[in-house]
Amino acid sequence: MNKGREGENRAAAEAEAAGMRIVARNVRSPAGEVDLIALDGNTLVFIEVKTWSVYGIESLSYGINRKKQRRIIETAKYFLSVHREYNGMAVRFDVIFIGSGKITRLESAFTECV
Repeated sequence: MNKGREGENRAAAEAEAAGMRIVARNVRSPAGEVDLIALDGNTLVFIEVKTWSVYGIESLSYGINRKKQRRIIETAKYFLSVHREYNGMAVRFDVIFIGSGKITRLESAFTECV
């Protein structure tokens, strides 16, 4: 199993342990991809997973820069246009960072009106 897929599996387990329910994985759109989409109560959460063995969490701003955030946001809009059953729900963008054997979940890592 590759490192990215293993990281996504660990991140999904972390989200579920926090009480979320995974509704989709690796959602692609013309704009980009979202690693995980989960329900957290009445909130739909779009989750970007970063698995790094070399860089620390302090480097996340490089890995999830404004361009990457825009791609995630556009993919979220695409997902909501296809899955109208989630329209009207609150939306949140989280990041789950996996590095040095540790998992860190950054809730509401960035925001946007969708």
